[in-house]
Amino acid sequence: MIEEGSKRGKAMVEKRQLFMEMRAQNFDVIRLSTYRTACKLRFVQKRCNLHLVDVWNMIEAFRDNGLNTLDHNAEINVSRLETILSSIYYQLNKRLPTTHQINVEQSIGLLLNFMVATYDSESHGKLTVFSMKAMLATMCGGKIVDKLRYIFSQISDSSGVMVFAKFDQFLREVLKLPTAVFEGPSFGYTEHSVRTCFPQQKKIMLNTFLDVLMADPPPQCLVWLPLMHRLANVENVFHPVECSYCRSESMMGFRYRCQQCHGYQLCQSCFWRGHANGPHSNQHQMKEHSSWKSPAKKLSHAISKSLGCVPIGEPPHPVFPEQAERPQELTHTVQPKPVANNMNDTLLMSSGAPTPSKSVLESPSRLDEEHRLIARYAARLAAEAGNSTQQCPPTDLGFNFDANKQQRQLIAELENKNREILQEIQRLRLEHEQASQPTPEKAQQNPTLLTELRLLRHRKDELERRMSALQESRRELMVQLEGLMRLLKDEEQKQASQSGGSPHSSPSHGAGCSMPMPIRSTSAGSTPTHTPQDCLAGVGGDVLEAFAQGVPRNLRNDLLVAADSITNTMSSLVKELHSVDDGAEEEETNMRNGGDRGTVRVHKH
Repeated sequence: MIEEGSKRGKAMVEKRQLFMEMRAQNFDVIRLSTYRTACKLRFVQKRCNLHLVDVWNMIEAFRDNGLNTLDHNAEINVSRLETILSSIYYQLNKRLPTTHQINVEQSIGLLLNFMVATYDSESHGKLTVFSMKAMLATMCGGKIVDKLRYIFSQISDSSGVMVFAKFDQFLREVLKLPTAVFEGPSFGYTEHSVRTCFPQQKKIMLNTFLDVLMADPPPQCLVWLPLMHRLANVENVFHPVECSYCRSESMMGFRYRCQQCHGYQLCQSCFWRGHANGPHSNQHQMKEHSSWKSPAKKLSHAISKSLGCVPIGEPPHPVFPEQAERPQELTHTVQPKPVANNMNDTLLMSSGAPTPSKSVLESPSRLDEEHRLIARYAARLAAEAGNSTQQCPPTDLGFNFDANKQQRQLIAELENKNREILQEIQRLRLEHEQASQPTPEKAQQNPTLLTELRLLRHRKDELERRMSALQESRRELMVQLEGLMRLLKDEEQKQASQSGGSPHSSPSHGAGCSMPMPIRSTSAGSTPTHTPQDCLAGVGGDVLEAFAQGVPRNLRNDLLVAADSITNTMSSLVKELHSVDDGAEEEETNMRNGGDRGTVRVHKH
């Protein structure tokens, strides 16, 4: 008992959840009942995710669950209704991307409770098939013309004429929707509802039915239905205009412009609530705008309209053939369009269906409705093809044949180009495959080439290491040369200072003492009066030993010779880097011998 009580309490909470959320939106502040009803039903539609289910998917769900074989007055229990809703939402989740999946259980619970509260107010636990079809076809997504065509197929007889009793039943069921959202006083069902839609009792065909329900304004009892679809179309429309009341810099949704006050515009929120300021009054006539056009576009459109470039008075819906047909029950058929002018296309479409018999077309049974509709559609196409063949004058036939001939020639040219492109692609693919596969000769040469490349790289590395070592030796020799030149300069200065008081100094030294003392000013043939050991005092032992041996000579010439030797060595090394022949080792030996001779020569001096 406790568990049953808790289940009933949970069911009551779920039943009231949708209505509580709708009340939280505060739709009752909307002044006009038409907009208030449309906003409430649009909220129910979006909250139950019915706006994601197209009318064609809804028709397919009716057929998959066998509802097209049941009589309109047949009753189904709540458990089967829940099964039908489950199939609708699970199929919807299969069509949606993974990032936009819906909560199926929540949607089923909300919609099931709303339908039970709307159509089973006496708690019998059953709904009629027609009430369920009327409600789901009205509240699902899709174009209003497609919904009305499906509804007409359910309330018309086999000859395509509307049955007033069935239309009255449809109004009785569909007007329960405004009553469910507490708008019954404005849009509830009355016995005179049918007469307000169709005052004259005459044959109502499909086009007449669409003209009446899609007129501007529509019948008073159904004025909320097209408004609900317009609301869905303008939810994301942006108007870069300032509201004259709330001073909002932009508007979303509808925009309302006063026909008497110049430049006075209101957003939908202010208009629905009856706000007005300044000279404007709520009694003024307002024009509803569902899109924004710049002044330039308005001017161009007005000029085009005045010049007759823009058609005036376009029909709100396409004109459908005045014959008995119900293609809305067939989800695999194309949405009906004006009959093709091409005779070949018409014959091709009619050849895909069986030829109907008169008994099938006039049979009132609904057990095999789909086959009957297929047969009727094929018969209509065949009849129109025959009529067009008989009524078409010879000039039109010749024109059609010429057009067909041009189309065939164009198709043939495109096919030839397609074949050429395919052949070129195949040729390029073969060339690429041949180039990517190595030949046997290349496979045999590859090891040798790889070995030679490795040897050349090894040789290059060795030469680079040798060049680095020689550059380091050259850097050290240049440092030593700089030190020796500094010593020579100091020695020259000492000689110049002593030449004034020494009688043994040579004439060249006496002449040179009056001049500055750069290194190049001393004579090559001067003979100093002191020994090499005196002039090399303070120098390292290796340098002192090298200059102490042999007959005294000019140190500057010796240093220049050593520098020339180093330069020659570097030149030979650079030449060797550019050659990778087999005689590299001999050149290296000669270069080393030349370096040794230069070193010995420096030591001798």
